[in-house]
Amino acid sequence: MKKILVGVDEAGRGPLAGPVSVGIVSVPVGFNIKKAFPGINDSKQLTEKKREELYEIAVELKKAGTINFCVRFGSHTMIDDIGITKVVRKGIFSGVRSLAPKPKGVHVLLDGLLSAPEEYSQQTIIRGDATEPIISLASIVAKVSRDRLMCRLGKQYPEYGFEIHKGYGTKRHRDIIARVGISEVHRRTYCHF
Repeated sequence: MKKILVGVDEAGRGPLAGPVSVGIVSVPVGFNIKKAFPGINDSKQLTEKKREELYEIAVELKKAGTINFCVRFGSHTMIDDIGITKVVRKGIFSGVRSLAPKPKGVHVLLDGLLSAPEEYSQQTIIRGDATEPIISLASIVAKVSRDRLMCRLGKQYPEYGFEIHKGYGTKRHRDIIARVGISEVHRRTYCHF
């Protein structure tokens, strides 16, 4: 009998700067995510305001002990050293084991091509962030946490505008790099253009 459902998704795979972020959410089986999080969807389909709103609901429900979640960041240096796939995998393994230390009674739903430690019952769902509410919630906690971090880095490195593009390779961001070079938080392996 499965007692805990865990959802996993990541945010920030493509940016030129900052970490990748892995969101892991656990709920009791039978918990109605759609009811608790009105309007939930894949984080990319939501406005920043709506993502923040849903994230705050998650924080309140975590405080109440109703759900649990964590976010694992993989740094730009780790991405350069071992590659994004291994960094995301480390984040997933650490987060899943943290929220559900005992695999018995746990079922993990993951987006895309992600996988959990093999001792866990799991299912990978292509475009799961758009079809499975628990994966949508994982994508939201991953994205909001990463966006907030990038805004803090924007204050630290004001010339780059991280608070605007969140490290993604927009024309503006690429133009800044061409003009001033890369910062300490850029992924060197991503900045060859």
